[in-house]
Amino acid sequence: MRLTELTHAGRAPQLPLNLTLADAAGPAELQLLSLLRVLPGQRYVGAGVWRGRPVLAKLLVGSKAARHFQRELDGVRALAAQGVTTPLLLADGLQEGEGGWLLFEFLEQAPSLGDAWQQVEHLPALADEQQVVLAEALGAIAGLHLKGLWQDDLHLDNLLRHNGQLYWIDGAGIKAEQAGQPLSRQKVLENLGVFFAQLPKRFEPFTEELLVYYLLANGEHALPLEALQKQIDQVRQWRLKDFLAKTCRDCSLFSVEDSASGFQAIRREEVQAIQPLLDRADELLQAGHMYKTGGAASVARVDVAGRALVIKRYNIKNFSHWLKRFWRPSRAWHSWREGHRLAFLGIATPRPLAVREQRVLGLRSKAYLITEFLEGPDLIEKWAPYVATAAVPENELQALDRLIAQLLRERISHGDLKGHNLFWHQGQWALIDLDAVCQHRSFSSFAAAYARDRARLLRNWPAGSALHQMLAQRLPTTPQ
Repeated sequence: MRLTELTHAGRAPQLPLNLTLADAAGPAELQLLSLLRVLPGQRYVGAGVWRGRPVLAKLLVGSKAARHFQRELDGVRALAAQGVTTPLLLADGLQEGEGGWLLFEFLEQAPSLGDAWQQVEHLPALADEQQVVLAEALGAIAGLHLKGLWQDDLHLDNLLRHNGQLYWIDGAGIKAEQAGQPLSRQKVLENLGVFFAQLPKRFEPFTEELLVYYLLANGEHALPLEALQKQIDQVRQWRLKDFLAKTCRDCSLFSVEDSASGFQAIRREEVQAIQPLLDRADELLQAGHMYKTGGAASVARVDVAGRALVIKRYNIKNFSHWLKRFWRPSRAWHSWREGHRLAFLGIATPRPLAVREQRVLGLRSKAYLITEFLEGPDLIEKWAPYVATAAVPENELQALDRLIAQLLRERISHGDLKGHNLFWHQGQWALIDLDAVCQHRSFSSFAAAYARDRARLLRNWPAGSALHQMLAQRLPTTPQ
């Protein structure tokens, strides 16, 4: 295969594939055996064999190949020039009209810090195991900053553990302010803002404590916590906006089809399992355990291959109802988007897996949403024994306090905060039925929406009951 053929190879070219590449010693064949990352028509990164040795190959094609190649090469050379540990570049080349390539030594058994973080992220915030990973990362970032460099695409997957050392990868994101001289304070704050913004929100109270790991390796600047928090907030807002945009376009995270006849989005890793369910959604709804039928929505639990899921179909009741719905995004699409918003912000909710809108000449009709099923009782069932006594277990009350605090902090209203829409799952309260969820821009609109949510939550129990009175005193009356 010629390198330029990869431009049209799509997301999953057939492997193995052979490419003839040239270096100073002449042409040689690269056998690409697996793909680790793909940006269709632009970048293919994978493991292969070249001149008899294992390599990591970065193949750059398309109209932007020359620019991306040079950016990667400049970054790799900057790391090497400053003595930063990074995989050895074995060969590189750029051919006009074809594309570029960079071949690196392949680090066997080199998990990323991202892999290590996934194994400990679920633990209570700032557990010892988490501190080990974060301390390694912050120490490596500090070392990079001392050399006058920073990683513009800073995340834990760009640091590999190998033979007791950390290796920086992804030269395309490496930038230099003044190579060899410590990075300026402003650049340090901006780059650390990117790092801390990627941690779950529950780590926010520990930013100052974690910052110590950075300062132990790089004490060049005083780093005001307020200035750092400002950078973190800015990056978080940008990341949320960028992530929500991705939920509705075809990318590495989501498989999306959008046309006049319909819209469909599925988490990419779930396509093989979920696509057949979407295609049979009506049939599965009828055969499943029905929670709600008819009217504006039909909801059922379905069990497929030992996996419990929820399918929700948003119905069109009649012509007048269609006139109200066809011109705006469906409630399924809204729930899909808001489910990802809540998950991104660390607010518990069933994981959204897929959404589909049926359309006729672009006009919306029925819509479907598939989510994971949450095992557990809802708030009404869970607290039924305590209506007269208000003797709710403290851990359950504290979990509700945390959920309300999260909603207040993010200015999010639910729109229908009845007890049946709160489920007890894995020691926390999770929100379901996200049709009316809204993140408010203004304090005044949120304050009014929160008051309605609070009132709806309290109406779950008689006003004279001990439980109602206890919660009325406990729940914040106005956002702070």
